[in-house]
Amino acid sequence: MFTGIITDIGKVRKIEHRGDTWMEIETAYDTTTIDIGASIACSGVCLTVVDKGEDWFSVDVSAETLSCTSLGDWTEGTRINLERALKVGDELGGHIVTGHVDGVGEVIFCEPEGDSHRIRFTMPEAIARYIAPKGSVTINGTSLTVNEVGMDDQGRHYFGVNIIPHTQEKTTFGEISVGDRVNLEIDILARYVARMNEV
Repeated sequence: MFTGIITDIGKVRKIEHRGDTWMEIETAYDTTTIDIGASIACSGVCLTVVDKGEDWFSVDVSAETLSCTSLGDWTEGTRINLERALKVGDELGGHIVTGHVDGVGEVIFCEPEGDSHRIRFTMPEAIARYIAPKGSVTINGTSLTVNEVGMDDQGRHYFGVNIIPHTQEKTTFGEISVGDRVNLEIDILARYVARMNEV
């Protein structure tokens, strides 16, 4: 489990295509405190640490994960949001995040609004019913509040958020632009409320 509060911006240092795709990720984390087999959310995707060094850890990414997330877009040098798994007693500053991506969205609008940035993302129709104004959503591992939802003139479902300067500085949202693909995870509470209403 995670909270959606990013604690480091890592960088993809190496990518090798083996049976699965192997990635080495540079980090500022103290890797002596990271166990082999630990889970780290990498731009919203829960991945397992398979090796580590002084300033890096590595992960194996399956073909299934590549097909269901934006990780296939990553290249050497890509900067990514990182969060270590929640420990019992940690502050829950965002919302409960599993690291299991529900869909991939695309940035369709990004403009300054005061000191913040207003950004709109497309979302797959299958998850549109779970995203509501003032609700929580996880975008590239970051817990954010939804400001708006709608459908554009091309028939695409979208939602919008505001990114404050602190979030721009502490995550990769300071670098995001129109056309970028992002990993989306819906609020787990919304998922179960919707399921209960179906029964």
